Amino acid sequence: MAVEQSHDTAACKRVDEGITRVFQLLGKRWTGPIVSVLVNGPAYFVDLRRAVPGISERMLSDRLTELGAAHLVVREVDEGPPLRVSYRLTEAGAALAPALRLLGEWAKEHLPESERPTGC
Repeated sequence: MAVEQSHDTAACKRVDEGITRVFQLLGKRWTGPIVSVLVNGPAYFVDLRRAVPGISERMLSDRLTELGAAHLVVREVDEGPPLRVSYRLTEAGAALAPALRLLGEWAKEHLPESERPTGC
């Protein structure tokens, strides 16, 4: 009988709704790295493009739009000249900083190292 109870309990387990929502957004390729760059402060589009190796301008634009729609990033236009667009985290976006730091530390300890790009 105890075995049946254990089996029934396992069948009722479900992923946490919050975890599902956060990974639907942050689990997309490039989104986490973009947010992690912005944790250090606002950045111009061109600087974000350089800071996230391998991302295309189109993908960066798409991800920034998604993060804006989720109220994690704000787009700010400096009319210039020259016209420049910067992005910064909202209060909600900045609140991700401790979790991202912990994930980075976990990765350093538990995931194999991959090649690191050279640069600044």
